Amino acid sequence: MEPERMAGDGSLPPARRLDAIDRAILRMLRSDGRASIRSVADQVHISRANAYSRINRLIDDGVIRGFSARVDHERAGQGASAYITLKIVQNSWRTVRAQLEQLPGAAHIALVSGDFDVLLLVHSEDNRALRELVLTRIQSIPEVLSTRTLLVFEETDLEPESS
Repeated sequence: MEPERMAGDGSLPPARRLDAIDRAILRMLRSDGRASIRSVADQVHISRANAYSRINRLIDDGVIRGFSARVDHERAGQGASAYITLKIVQNSWRTVRAQLEQLPGAAHIALVSGDFDVLLLVHSEDNRALRELVLTRIQSIPEVLSTRTLLVFEETDLEPESS
C-alpha cells in the first residue's frame, strides 16, 4: 500500500530535520522493514505510541517512501543484471522515464549528469532476455539517442550506515 504523502496541492510537505531518534528508527527499518512497533520502541528507547507516531510522520512527510524486500535476483530467476546508460533528447526526461518504468525488470532509474543522461538498472532472466530488452525495447524509444550496457558480474547490498 502506497503511503499518503501528498499535500492538498499535490506536493510533499516541507522537509523536516531528523533527530537522532528518527535516524535510529530509519536505520532499524532499513535493516528490518518488518520490525514491529514494539521492537522499534524497545530498540530506540521510546514508548510504542511515540514510535508509532514517529513512523507515521516519517511516512506522511515522504521520508519513508514504502517498504520492500531485498531480493536475491539470481534465485528469483533473474540471473542477468546490467546498468544501462542512455543519452536522450534534451527535455525528454519525463517521457523517457515513464516508458522505462514500464520495462520488465527495471529496478532503478536516475537522471544524472556527465557523459550520459540516464542510468537504468535492470534484472532479466538471462543475457538473451537482456539483449532483447536493450535492442528491442529501450532502443526503440524515439527519445533515446544511444545506450551503453554494463553487465553486473556480482553485487552486494550494503547494510544501512550505523551513525
